[in-house]
Amino acid sequence: MTVRGLICPVCGEALSETETGLVCPRRHGFDRARQGYVNLLRGGRPGGGDSREMARARRAFLEKGYYAPLVEAVGDQLALCLSPGATVLDVCCGEGWYTAELSRRFPEASFCGFDLSKEMVRLAAARRCGAFFFTANVSAVPMASGSADAAVHLFAPFHGAELSRLLAPGGTLISVLPGRDHLMGLKQVLYDRPVPNDEAEPDPGALTVVRRVRVRTDAVIRGREDVGALLAMTPYAWRTPRAGKERLALRDELSTPLDFVLLVMKKEN
Repeated sequence: MTVRGLICPVCGEALSETETGLVCPRRHGFDRARQGYVNLLRGGRPGGGDSREMARARRAFLEKGYYAPLVEAVGDQLALCLSPGATVLDVCCGEGWYTAELSRRFPEASFCGFDLSKEMVRLAAARRCGAFFFTANVSAVPMASGSADAAVHLFAPFHGAELSRLLAPGGTLISVLPGRDHLMGLKQVLYDRPVPNDEAEPDPGALTVVRRVRVRTDAVIRGREDVGALLAMTPYAWRTPRAGKERLALRDELSTPLDFVLLVMKKEN
């Protein structure tokens, strides 16, 4: 499965599907990997991004359902704007859990997702959830202007001009950022003086914020494996002193708030 609006990262011409991947009229070709994704980074260069360990930790943690309230809330906002056949873009999709969950809820929509990390996209494509996945940079996404009817953007770098370009007139972007108390229970173990998140909102640029929705729940992370996976999928994995990691490694259970802010943005006609 491909998605409407994909363009060649080399020349900008429209891409069409072949038996082995994608090709543009100027014969720039992009092979489909065994898992089903396509590398659309310019020149086919490795994308960097999150490591294999972080990708697998995120998959292991999210599949336990701890973030189910978040994906349900994102789906509730999408339900207010999606029509049958809509194209939904998952910006910096990670290992595809959110894309897969949302595509199951909205089977009549066409889902696609991209990430800079090949490891993340490989795991996402292996889900075989009916979405199309590709590697790309969030600052220069190889999709035609106005080709996404809606987009979701969870905990990723925010490039307002590019996201606005990708949305069709009247399109919706749902951007998720950490709330003030998000993962405070984790930070209280890791750091001597944990501080709340600042909830700083990105500059929406040409987009208009029409709603702010808070999603908050208290979670109990059970088992050392899940506690370790939570740490490994966050930036705290490389920002934490050894003493903090050693304290966390002794925990068989962790209680923490999960606190999210959903910014619902619109592109004017």
